Amino acid sequence: MKHQRVALASSIALTFGWSLAIDIHAQEIDLPRIDIVGREDNARSKIPGTVDVINQKQLEILQPLSLQDALKTVPGVNIRGDEGGLGSIPNIGIRGLNPNRSQKVLLLEDGAPIHPSLFISNASYYSPPVDRMSGIEVLKGASGLQYGPSNIGGVVNYLSKTPEQGFKLSAKAGNYGYQLAQIEAGGKSDSNGAIAGVNIIKSESNGYQDNGYQMNDILFKAGVSINPDQWLSIKYTHYDNNINTSYVGLRPNQYSSKLSSNPAPNDYFVTQRNAVDINHSWEISPLTKLNTLLYWSKLDRDYWRQSISARNADGTVFKACDGITNCMFGRNREFQMLGIDSRVSHEYRALGIQNAFEFGVRLHTESQINQMVASTSYAKSGRVSGHEENKANSMAVFAQNRFLITKDFALIPGLRLESYQQTRNNILTDKSGSAKNLETIPQFGATWQVIPELQIYSSVYKGFAPAQLATAINEKGIDQQLAPERSTNIELGLRGKNLGFTYDAALFSMNFSNQIVNQSLSAGITKANGGKSLHQGIELALGFELVHGWSLSGNMTYIPVAKFVGSSSMGNDGNRIPYTPDLVSNFGVNYQKNGFNSLVSLNYLSHQFADSANTVNSNSTGTLGEIPSITTVNWSANYSISKSLKIFGVVNNLFNKRYISSRSPDGIFAGAPLNFQAGMSYQFF
Repeated sequence: MKHQRVALASSIALTFGWSLAIDIHAQEIDLPRIDIVGREDNARSKIPGTVDVINQKQLEILQPLSLQDALKTVPGVNIRGDEGGLGSIPNIGIRGLNPNRSQKVLLLEDGAPIHPSLFISNASYYSPPVDRMSGIEVLKGASGLQYGPSNIGGVVNYLSKTPEQGFKLSAKAGNYGYQLAQIEAGGKSDSNGAIAGVNIIKSESNGYQDNGYQMNDILFKAGVSINPDQWLSIKYTHYDNNINTSYVGLRPNQYSSKLSSNPAPNDYFVTQRNAVDINHSWEISPLTKLNTLLYWSKLDRDYWRQSISARNADGTVFKACDGITNCMFGRNREFQMLGIDSRVSHEYRALGIQNAFEFGVRLHTESQINQMVASTSYAKSGRVSGHEENKANSMAVFAQNRFLITKDFALIPGLRLESYQQTRNNILTDKSGSAKNLETIPQFGATWQVIPELQIYSSVYKGFAPAQLATAINEKGIDQQLAPERSTNIELGLRGKNLGFTYDAALFSMNFSNQIVNQSLSAGITKANGGKSLHQGIELALGFELVHGWSLSGNMTYIPVAKFVGSSSMGNDGNRIPYTPDLVSNFGVNYQKNGFNSLVSLNYLSHQFADSANTVNSNSTGTLGEIPSITTVNWSANYSISKSLKIFGVVNNLFNKRYISSRSPDGIFAGAPLNFQAGMSYQFF
């Protein structure tokens, strides 16, 4: 069925690409969507927090295999090692927060949430392919309260490509059996203001640890002008991926002997996601704008894992499948999410000063079917041994006002209210229960344009993340009375540019009064624990345009403090937070001339601990122990032979450095060895 679906979509794309190509000279159109930074030239200067934007040109220079590869270049971001599928399962952390399943970061695509759920289980199982993105926005600081929940670390918004006129074919290939084919087709019309297009991707790889995948992705986007002041757009995405990956990593002796085979060959992570976004924008007046997003998504995640009999330094012993004893278990989940997010902005003058007011409301509902399926064979079917049907509803309201005290100095107070109710229902035991909460999230920010080349910004705000359902309500349906995760966040920064020099620096502090560790097998936690922690550090990013097409860029994040405060079951007082390197840095040398681009980049992560006890020596199963510092070098290049034809390629881990990227969830996950991809694209106009 998957191959038939892709073949049908490809046929539609071919027909669509030629039939809709009405007017090559059609006007450039921006389809309505919710941006977290904004498209205006001065959008960044209005935000009292750290802002990072990776545009399409930078993505073309980087040639990343995944969105996580691109995010590695952003200050403050730490990516935990790939579990398989070349970035299909994201583990993103920001400013010292544990990157496990990206639970401390809010992930959006065109403003719509792409976590499977926000209040039931926000562990991320899906990451769209980077090849259909035009950019990435990363927001850290007080303005993140406009989006939520679970935005303590920050908000990441992936921007999908807007359809372009014509028809484009792209293909890439590399070692470890990597292949990718992409079709982009689009058209525009001046007669009725219509724009539409499709983007189809098929990709597969054997994986560098025999943990291969087969992925298909389809994007359809269309929009129309209702009248000169209103636009309506629709986006549909389909994604399916079958990854031969597992929680089980290598054991110490397997890692030492450089084992290249899959340590859990019978485990599979199978996902399918369908989503629809409908956007409406209305310029009510030159000073008043209304944006409304209606979003729906359905994600199916089947995770089949073979039961483990024993673990030792030499390997993992799995329970044999004899047709009698249960040996394979499927943790199979279906998530559905539906919401509407509407926000209005209005500029006005009052009290003798200029103001900009923004108000938003979001209504959101989600559900989860969570089943445990036991099998006596390798077949992905069997007896249902666990069955829950869970729900959550929420309503959020936010308001903020930008007081422009002078033409260069602004104060931005804001407030978000998040009300939510979670319900857990065990179908087999007929036990159910619910929990509800109302959270008030204030913020106060300021920006000061000292001189045209220098702006200072600062903010104080409350971070908030709800306890996920499995920790908020126990298996018997009893509300655990868990307070949400809360932190007091402070940020002070400066940014600017002068001639060919750009800079951005920020001091930050996140003081958690209550930190929730969600019950999650992937994190190795068996119960929820509350406790205090403190994160303090600095980010610095610099760029410099040299002569003759050369440029330099670099950034670093130094987090000397990422510790538990007071002893608890989370960790002892003063111990470092797991998976928090104290130094992350990137450095790049870029050359651009006559359509040719080349980038050599270096990425460094200092040592990390895999557990809250800060264990240094490896244990016999490889799950504990220090993770040594990591330095990798990548080289990418692309060349526009003509307006239509481009060639490109990348070599990752150029010096074939062998390193440990993670000891979680269960064993050593080796970093990707030297790998390369090369390809070409041709644009038919």
